[in-house]
Amino acid sequence: MEEFKTYVLKEPIGVVGLITPWNYPLLMATWKVAPALAAGCTAVLKPSELASLTCLELGAICEEVGLPSGVLNIITGLGPDAGAPIASHPHVDKIAFTGSTATGKTIMTAAAQMVKPVSLELGGKSPLVIFDDVADIDKAVEWAMFGCFFNSGQVCSATSRLLLHVCMLSWILFYLENQPFSNR
Repeated sequence: MEEFKTYVLKEPIGVVGLITPWNYPLLMATWKVAPALAAGCTAVLKPSELASLTCLELGAICEEVGLPSGVLNIITGLGPDAGAPIASHPHVDKIAFTGSTATGKTIMTAAAQMVKPVSLELGGKSPLVIFDDVADIDKAVEWAMFGCFFNSGQVCSATSRLLLHVCMLSWILFYLENQPFSNR
């Protein structure tokens, strides 16, 4: 085996299309923009039409601190008019999308025509698992409520189901039914 050598060459993939949702607009944009730029890629950011202003401000800050023109491009508009062309454009080399499963399927279909890599973070089914050895049922119920209702439940990882050990079912239901919502 000593006659073999392995080399890894890290190269930017090229132009990356970044499509973000309306919730947490700055956070979601920076989670996509920062790694793309750090990898040496240029980026086309398409924020949600419901929350574009924060991303436009991000672009202004990037320009102010000296990011070269054309490295981060921000396109606003509706999905079919602004997002779809990014997904299907032959000079966009990769797509990163966070949003609904239906839109994710559309983006993946468009990107597949060019065998373009796609990263999708879609609406999920995030369970909270409660085993029979839970030490603090009050705390478990508090986290279940927080997971369901934080940010009005508009979080990709919002608790959408509880997976309970069978012996915990009656306890957890009792606590959930008697949990005061006004304190949360």
